[in-house]
Amino acid sequence: MSSEKYGAILDAGSSGTRIHIYRWQDPVQAHAKASKAQLSALPKIITKKKWAKKIHPGISTFADKADLVGPDHLAELFEHALDIIPKNAIPGTPLFLLATAGMRLLPDRERRQLLDQICTYARRNTEFLLPDCGLHIQVISGETEGLYGWIAANYLLGGFDDPAKHDHGKEHHTYGFLDMGGASAQIAFAPNTTEAEKHAEDLTLLRMRRLDGTAMEFGVFVTTWLGFGVNQARIRYVEKMVEASGGDGVVELPDPCLPVGLKVTLEGKEIDSGGQKRDEPHLVGTGLFEECLSQTYPLLAKDSPCEHVSCLLTGKNAPAIDFDVNHFVGVSEYWHTTHEIFEATHDTKAYDLLTYQQRVKEFCGQSWNSIEDLVHSHKWGKKVDEETAMQVCFKASWLINVLHNGIGIPRIGIETGGKSEHNVTEEVVEAAKGKGFLDPFQPVEKIGDVEVSWTLGKMVLYASSQIPPADNNVLAVGFGSNTPASAGLPPDFEFASSSGHPQLLGSGSPTVSAPSSNYSLDGTDPTQWHDSLWREGDAVPRRIPGILLFLAIFAIAAFLLLGRERRGKIWRNIKNTGQKGKRKILGPSGGITYERVMEEGPTADFELGSVSSDDDDMGWRAKSGFYDPPVGGVGASGANAVRSGLGAKVGSRERLSLAGRSRNGSPNRGARARSPLPPR
Repeated sequence: MSSEKYGAILDAGSSGTRIHIYRWQDPVQAHAKASKAQLSALPKIITKKKWAKKIHPGISTFADKADLVGPDHLAELFEHALDIIPKNAIPGTPLFLLATAGMRLLPDRERRQLLDQICTYARRNTEFLLPDCGLHIQVISGETEGLYGWIAANYLLGGFDDPAKHDHGKEHHTYGFLDMGGASAQIAFAPNTTEAEKHAEDLTLLRMRRLDGTAMEFGVFVTTWLGFGVNQARIRYVEKMVEASGGDGVVELPDPCLPVGLKVTLEGKEIDSGGQKRDEPHLVGTGLFEECLSQTYPLLAKDSPCEHVSCLLTGKNAPAIDFDVNHFVGVSEYWHTTHEIFEATHDTKAYDLLTYQQRVKEFCGQSWNSIEDLVHSHKWGKKVDEETAMQVCFKASWLINVLHNGIGIPRIGIETGGKSEHNVTEEVVEAAKGKGFLDPFQPVEKIGDVEVSWTLGKMVLYASSQIPPADNNVLAVGFGSNTPASAGLPPDFEFASSSGHPQLLGSGSPTVSAPSSNYSLDGTDPTQWHDSLWREGDAVPRRIPGILLFLAIFAIAAFLLLGRERRGKIWRNIKNTGQKGKRKILGPSGGITYERVMEEGPTADFELGSVSSDDDDMGWRAKSGFYDPPVGGVGASGANAVRSGLGAKVGSRERLSLAGRSRNGSPNRGARARSPLPPR
């Protein structure tokens, strides 16, 4: 048994697909030599920058050509994974493809067809561990994406493994998580004890397992805002600007969110000199950043009805954010928009709204011609191109509004305690001056040289589910609605893994039985034995028993399907052949007697032992041409988690039973001889 385990996750976004490879030590071996501190921690996950690879475009572009998504898109990523993961580790390496924004916009039928094709291609062309496509290949919700991001951030910061070191007060030791992309934005945080009790039904129950087999639980508030990503917000902003202009006849629209003099189409493409017709509406930059902030504020929909004490964007009910203990990190656009231009030489500097806002105002007030020259001279590095410079003024204004007017992050550098609508003290403001992640908000890209990616959070959850529990009656690893343990598992509970997935003890039981590790006491993996029989590269002796067993089952089934008369004829020919041979040796008086076994006399029932296979071992059937494996549909979320996320096994059970026959005089003989095979 290998001492190292691997996992592969494909982040299928709207613009492209990125594969991430992760590695951790086998939990059984890690447990044997772990220190006391290590036993109370989560598995140590390792990744490297060169282990990740991204290709374009997104898989959603294959909606009308699903049969090409494998050879034209996935094959390159699979080859990359095979260059990193040792060959002997591939059969035990789980493969996940989790799709986000782009796939969420597809019609159900096209989405399902594409996911099914991905599963089929992966099973037929790779040996990755892929037992349940409903769980391993799915479209995840924005909430799930946010929860995985929260896990990743706290895992890297150490909030899980060393609570005492990260004690923020009020028995709170985790960090909040903010993510913003092009289409949506997410927030995830664990409220303080008081707010957690008030909003218990609004929280998500998350359960993981430490290396010593004990469980850790968290109540996390997580929500997503579709349409609140920077690109979708820009589209809404332009639509309102055109609407406010009066419509017909207005060609030139002043835009305070563009640098001075920049002309772009309504879609955001730069207009070259003389390249725009006079009667086509377009935007002209005025570079007035304060006005830009004012015009983007209504996009927050803060005027939506709020029936509760605390609401976030669009009137979303949420626990009140206690900034005494809730310290947030922001990734994706929160990092890029604050650092690519405005903090190029201060990568570790904490976010300071006053300083940031002054820099944005200065940048956007320049003429576009001056900015173009600075871009071409690489003042902000080679990653900053003209498109980035064109968009950054709007993005900065949107980010500031979301953070401070939407979520309520304290305005460090502008206000002190008491001026924010949310709970914040002057001590927190002072802490922001030099204590790193104790700031109310800090944008990050990496923590400890590791990228903060939601894919890491997913793999941490999976790896923790592979740790054998401390006893034989342990709560399941995964997440779902926040219900008391006495109420049993919630109906939307999504298990962290399906290979080696523990069985539930009756309906509604909150516990699971047997260790969720895939390994037996001798260190072998029982879920892989029959899969290996058929794969190329395995030793021939390992394949022979499986081949002989299959041929025997096939022969018996074919014999029984011939019908009674044909079976009798064949049997008589066999007897006659044997009789002639024996007479040549023993002579006519050899004293041999014959019994009509199939025609007369009771015979003992016989049964081939039940042979089962987990989903992760069905790939051999597809490769040998005997079976086209069933494939998963849309992801496990909500009620679908019961069907696709509970690790339902797609197994095969071969059972042949030949009932005893009565003699010729029996009234049941004819009926029993013609009875069909038992259903499979």
